[in-house]
Amino acid sequence: MIQTSIHEAKTHLSRYIRLALEGEEVIIAKGKQPLVRLECLFPPGENRRLGGGSGLIVNMPEDFDAPLDDFKEYS
Repeated sequence: MIQTSIHEAKTHLSRYIRLALEGEEVIIAKGKQPLVRLECLFPPGENRRLGGGSGLIVNMPEDFDAPLDDFKEYS
């Protein structure tokens, strides 16, 4: 955890944003009193890509999209 003053946070905001994106907890304080926490809205992780689920479905029955008996009265 990093605690910094408002003045220091204003002066080095990009550095504290980078630290928050790296997972560091950044607290901005007025004097010794913590006021706010700077945190990443979208946690860093693996980026999604098209085709990323390739090979996950190993068996799909031929009738997987056939109407279900429970819903025959609705069709």
